[in-house]
Amino acid sequence: MVNSIETLKEQRKSLYEKLGRIGNFRRGTLSVNYRKCGKNNCACSKEGHPGHGPQYLWSTTIKGKSYTRQIKLGPQLQKYVEEIDNYHKFQHICNEIIQINEKICNLLPAREIEDATEMQELKKNLQRHFMRKYKKKLTG
Repeated sequence: MVNSIETLKEQRKSLYEKLGRIGNFRRGTLSVNYRKCGKNNCACSKEGHPGHGPQYLWSTTIKGKSYTRQIKLGPQLQKYVEEIDNYHKFQHICNEIIQINEKICNLLPAREIEDATEMQELKKNLQRHFMRKYKKKLTG
């Protein structure tokens, strides 16, 4: 099915509106943990006992650093669940926007250059642009 640019732009606009309605969000995951305390006379040391808990933990990694926070059962846990769900909705909508933008980019033609000097200048600028990136890659 071939989409027109206008149709794709309308779809993108509706996705932007959806994005605005998401609300607060946070990245990360929630886990439920049971832990054994290590005391010999505690009930958790007996065979088959799951351990102390449940403990609800939120964890995420930001710029290579891990963060973990213990969350209380009740309104705080519900808040985290909703915010993480909103983050997943945010990611899904962003992926849809990217796909639609790529379709729009594929349908739009590149600008035409009729003047030879303008073409030479464009080639020089593009070569400089990519050489800077290449040199950074070699030295960095």
